[in-house]
Amino acid sequence: MIGSDKTSNTPFTPEQFAHLGDGSVAYVKQIASEDVARLFPQVPAIEPGLKLFALLGADGSPIMLSDSRDAAIANAWENELQTVSLH
Repeated sequence: MIGSDKTSNTPFTPEQFAHLGDGSVAYVKQIASEDVARLFPQVPAIEPGLKLFALLGADGSPIMLSDSRDAAIANAWENELQTVSLH
């Protein structure tokens, strides 16, 4: 048991856990063009029916949008972000 909370199995508070990987970890998520406005409100309207790729921070915050998975991964590398796979 770690810490004083006997019901907790993690050494992290919810706030600490939410910030794991900040600034160092990112993931690529395929999204439909119809969902772009939700993640990237500043992007102008995009033709519906397109498959795009979003690079997102560990906390889900949007970093960049691309029409290529490889470009999104390259952007992560350029910004020294470790990409991880989510299942």
